[in-house]
Amino acid sequence: MHRIMAHMLIGLLTLAGGAAADGDALLGLWLTEDDQAKVEITYCEEDEAYVGTIVWLDEPEYAEDEPYPGEPKRDLNNPDPDKRDEPIIGLQVLEGFTYDGRNRWSGGTIYDPENGRTYSCRITRDNDELHVRGFIGVALFGRTTVWTRYVPEESEEHEQRDDS
Repeated sequence: MHRIMAHMLIGLLTLAGGAAADGDALLGLWLTEDDQAKVEITYCEEDEAYVGTIVWLDEPEYAEDEPYPGEPKRDLNNPDPDKRDEPIIGLQVLEGFTYDGRNRWSGGTIYDPENGRTYSCRITRDNDELHVRGFIGVALFGRTTVWTRYVPEESEEHEQRDDS
C-alpha cells in the first residue's frame, strides 16, 4: 500500500513539474506582429505569473514631425499622468498570466501604449508563434495578433558576447 502511494505521489509531482516546464515555453523574446517591438517574457516568482516587457523598438526615438523629436519614446497615452514620462523601452505590457495547459496562458492583461488602454488577454502558442488575444469582457469580442519567437542572427550573438 505504501509503495502504491509513493508511486502516486511521484506521478503527481512529475505531472506538476511537467506543467511548469510546458508553461515555460512562453519564456523568451517575441517580435510583435508589426515587427515594431520585441517583448521579453519572463516568469515573476513574486507574483507567480508570466509577464512581458518591451526591450526593443524598431523606432526607439520620436521622429522630427512628432512630439519631442529625437528623444526616446515615452508612454504619453498612459491614463496615469505620473507615468506619461516613462520610456516605452522597459515598459511592462503583459502581466498576470498563468499556464492553463495545452499551450495556453490566461488570467493576464495586455497594455497598449499606443492608446493607453489595458485589456484582458489570453495567449496560445503554436510552435514559434504566439496568438495574443486582447479583449474587453468576453474573448469573443477582441483582436488577436501573432507574435513570432525572436532568434538573434549569428552576428547579433557575437555582438552580445563582445559586450559582456
